[in-house]
Amino acid sequence: MILILMMLLNKEYWKNRYQNDDTGWDTGSITQPLKEYVDQITDKNLKILIPGAGNGHEFDYLVEHGFTNVWVIDIADQPIQKLQSKYPQLIEKILLGDFFDHDSQYDIIIEQTFFCALDPEMRKNYVSKMHSLLFPKAKIVGLLFDFPLTPEGPPFGGSKKEYLSLFSEKFFIKKIEKAYNSIKPRADRELFFIFEKK
Repeated sequence: MILILMMLLNKEYWKNRYQNDDTGWDTGSITQPLKEYVDQITDKNLKILIPGAGNGHEFDYLVEHGFTNVWVIDIADQPIQKLQSKYPQLIEKILLGDFFDHDSQYDIIIEQTFFCALDPEMRKNYVSKMHSLLFPKAKIVGLLFDFPLTPEGPPFGGSKKEYLSLFSEKFFIKKIEKAYNSIKPRADRELFFIFEKK
């Protein structure tokens, strides 16, 4: 099962999803929990990464609101090419590539439907990679799904208990709670979290 998932959830898989317009996770704009978090950030020079950025709605919002050091990475060609066409002046910050091969450091990493799109066997690797990509005391902020993990996906679910177990070795758990302002299809199925690098 693990090998099948690893073969399926590769660059070709995501390319086909975009080509077939099979992007049900795409909300069309930044989601309210992330918008509210971003709106309270006063330092617009913070270095921010959005992995698995897809069509880049969070990137759009940050750039439009004056953030000057925002980066995105995705393995799928189509959304990255669209973002590069839309923001030619920021092309060096719009990266086509594998998150797990990326090498830099950030003040904030925004998690929005990236974790749930990965093979669940990759979750420990995700935690380690996130830790390595953050400056000391920097943060991962975002949303994690709160529904049972099954073999079907993506999206793959999980629980608060699992996330605490996964992240607590390398991160201080600043917040993890039911999102009160999720979009309707995700109501009561999302946890908003802030984890700080130890």
